[in-house]
Amino acid sequence: MNYYIIAGEASGDLHASNLIKELKDLDTAAHFRCWGGDLMKAQGAELVKHYRDLAFMGFTEVLMNLRTIFKNIDFCKKDILDHKPDVLILVDYPGFNLRIAEFAKQNAIKVFYYISPQVWAWKQSRVHKIKKIVDKMFVILPFEKEFYQQFNYDVDFVGHPLLDAAVNFSTQENTFQINSKKPIIALLPGSRKQEIKTMLPLMLTMYKHYPNYQFVIAGAPSQTEDFYKSLYSNSDIQIVFNQTYQLLQKSEAALVTSGTATLETALFNVPEVVCYKGGAISYAIAKQLVKVKFISLVNLIMDKEIVKELIQKELNEINLKIELDKLLALKSREIMLNEYSELRAKLGNSGASKKTASLIVAYLTNSTDTN
Repeated sequence: MNYYIIAGEASGDLHASNLIKELKDLDTAAHFRCWGGDLMKAQGAELVKHYRDLAFMGFTEVLMNLRTIFKNIDFCKKDILDHKPDVLILVDYPGFNLRIAEFAKQNAIKVFYYISPQVWAWKQSRVHKIKKIVDKMFVILPFEKEFYQQFNYDVDFVGHPLLDAAVNFSTQENTFQINSKKPIIALLPGSRKQEIKTMLPLMLTMYKHYPNYQFVIAGAPSQTEDFYKSLYSNSDIQIVFNQTYQLLQKSEAALVTSGTATLETALFNVPEVVCYKGGAISYAIAKQLVKVKFISLVNLIMDKEIVKELIQKELNEINLKIELDKLLALKSREIMLNEYSELRAKLGNSGASKKTASLIVAYLTNSTDTN
């Protein structure tokens, strides 16, 4: 089978790479062409475009880069037609991927979607379009199957792939080292330049309040060390790349920008504060459109606030210190860690990548099931 896979972010690259690995085990004649990152390429996929050239954050940044976005969409459509895949597998990244899905469907190419767009949060009307253009949807959050059932759309719940990543990592030896014996507070300021520029300086205001802790930044693989160092001058602050899980496993607490990283941090049992601050215009628009109570995956899955979310004006030095003090206190830590145990139980068993690959191969070999 010829597979064409599109992932537009670092998390998508991780999950798609694990999916490719499982598909190769089931389909020895598989060929993969992709938009994604280094992890997908390492699994043998032919990389067309890297996700770092695709990621634009927020309404205003998207508007400023519309020409580039549409140019990428046109190029992707042409590339798909030139290579005529047996199936198009889309990984999250809905703004781009849903356009490509519609095009592929018009050209009689099967469309599978792994990791649903967050239509339950906003633009729920998109479900009607998804039903028409996506042959099979594989969801990773427990409440998503029920959500889609409200629209008479049957999807497959496969469990969350981050469980696999956490379990696999926990069996490896952690040789992570830093230049200090102090306990670590991890800083995860996101992966895009715009959010890092906003979040990291705020997170680093905590340094002066906790002299007995070592602050370590988890660098995004799509950014350079020089970029991070342009945002701070303190030589005591360390930065590590491609070692986020190693860092989390050794951390006492974490400050985390909203997104997949909030769930990863919870799965490694690290008490966290979730941080988010976007552009004023983008946030005002989002606030009118978004239909969920929380911004972090941890709280969304649990349907209650178990990790503190500091958003927009609430994200400031005073509030950060108040919440970080709580995380470092024994009683608050114990409460949060107990909630994390319930979270893992809700997410289901590990094996999401393997289950998804098995379903994909089964649906492809029995094409009547995908109609």
